Amino acid sequence: MTVKIRHSTHAATLTAAVLMLGLGFMLAAQFKATTAVAAGEAAPGGQMVMVANPTVKRLVDWDEYSGRFAAVEDVEIRARVSGYLTEVGFTDGQIVEAGTVLFRIDPRPFAAELAAARATLAAADAAYRYASAEAQRGKQLVAQRALSSEEGERRLREMEQAEANRTAAKARVEQAELNLEFTEIRAPITGRVSDNFVSVGNLIVGGATGGTLLTTLVSQDPIYFEFTASEADYLKYRRLEQLGKRESGRDTHHPVRVKLMDEDTFGHNGYLSFVDNRLDHATGTMRGRATLANPNGIFAPGMFGRLQLLGSGEYDAVLIPDSAVQTDQAQKFVWVATAGDTAERRAVTLGPLVDGARIVREGLDRLDRVIVSGTQFVREGTPIVALPAEARDQLTLR
Repeated sequence: MTVKIRHSTHAATLTAAVLMLGLGFMLAAQFKATTAVAAGEAAPGGQMVMVANPTVKRLVDWDEYSGRFAAVEDVEIRARVSGYLTEVGFTDGQIVEAGTVLFRIDPRPFAAELAAARATLAAADAAYRYASAEAQRGKQLVAQRALSSEEGERRLREMEQAEANRTAAKARVEQAELNLEFTEIRAPITGRVSDNFVSVGNLIVGGATGGTLLTTLVSQDPIYFEFTASEADYLKYRRLEQLGKRESGRDTHHPVRVKLMDEDTFGHNGYLSFVDNRLDHATGTMRGRATLANPNGIFAPGMFGRLQLLGSGEYDAVLIPDSAVQTDQAQKFVWVATAGDTAERRAVTLGPLVDGARIVREGLDRLDRVIVSGTQFVREGTPIVALPAEARDQLTLR
């Protein structure tokens, strides 16, 4: 019984040794092949290269644009009445709520004007009451033939004149009340205020036009991102709309992604909210605008950024390693292993990078064997020994 156990143990040990030896030979062969590709050594059958089939993945395109953030509401704060500035009600650069008093102009001259207007209104009220009573009595006397019709008409005209004077006096009171109210200049929106451009004690010029600019106020949340697209991009979107592959940006809030100058990924989400109705005559570009939430105030008007806009519907994208793409002046191409194991140059039309891989629009299909390593050693028609790139990856993992 003991002898059988020993024989079994020896057999298992011998089997393991044979397997390890075989694995060692395989790894050595893969390492030698990979080293040969890197060194540009030629095998008896041709130049050694690494090849891989393109990857096919269901994707949508994201087109990139540069642009700047802009406030949804941007207000210039100006005075409506003239007078001396007596108070600044905010700290430079602070967030203010709508209705906050930002500036105060000396109200005393306007309070005096309001008092005078109210006195004029009281006198006009008294004159109207008297004229109305006179007209009523004149009407009765004319009916009794105790007063001429001409006198009755005169009293009626005096009443109408007194009523008009009272209406004008009411309007002057309302205007005086508004002028007094305008001495307190309030924030029309919630947002971040700039610094005060005018110091206390200066004479402020008010009015509908030409009023003194006191400060500016911009809203913070949400915020716009404004960018321009080329005429070629605009035509591409229109063609996709006609084919039913993409809805119009004017009718649909397409998703967008934004990144800032110090960021590597497009981590801020928003939506397309506006597309202009014509191209700019000078630049030949179409203006667009996206809207993003800005609860933490990280975005500021005027800040630069990059935007990705949904540029297509879903499709099967052909992807290859970006390192496999070669350049010959303005043409992009890749090297492909033919069925006869020779190198063939293949012109390609490229798309954007996706997770480090390059989208190929035209020139390749999923069955092509693309040379991904050793391209510097091949020319058109060069005999090759095509090794699958997976062998190199497995060796690297081990």
